Amino acid sequence: MKYEGIVIEKKEFVILKRLLNTVGYFNEDSRSKSIYRLKSELTTALVYSEEFMPNDVIRLNSLITIESGENWQKQFTLVMPSDGDFKADKVSILTPMGAAVMGYAKGDIIEWELPGGPKQIKITEVKQPSGFIDANIIL
Repeated sequence: MKYEGIVIEKKEFVILKRLLNTVGYFNEDSRSKSIYRLKSELTTALVYSEEFMPNDVIRLNSLITIESGENWQKQFTLVMPSDGDFKADKVSILTPMGAAVMGYAKGDIIEWELPGGPKQIKITEVKQPSGFIDANIIL
């Protein structure tokens, strides 16, 4: 792990805490485990203000490229649940893949429980959108 924990921008931290407090656990085992693990990681997250956020850290609306040792690569944008669209490569923060990458940085290798079982994922690229997330999002 590049940093000493996951790194979250403080407005996004508040949004994630609210979001995770409003969702229940799912019947799907990997989704439930992912939500629980993300909640757990938020308790020790490094929370930075916007001006101190490293550009290589995955945030909401980041464009991410990941790869696995199983010779596959995937590029997607991490989004709020209402914006998730698998066909458009927009992955919700509440999916196992979305929860797995939030707050990690380029170069990090993550072990995470995905629907097909535990996987090792390497983050190979992180690109930030222009602009910022609106802290006044109503959940």
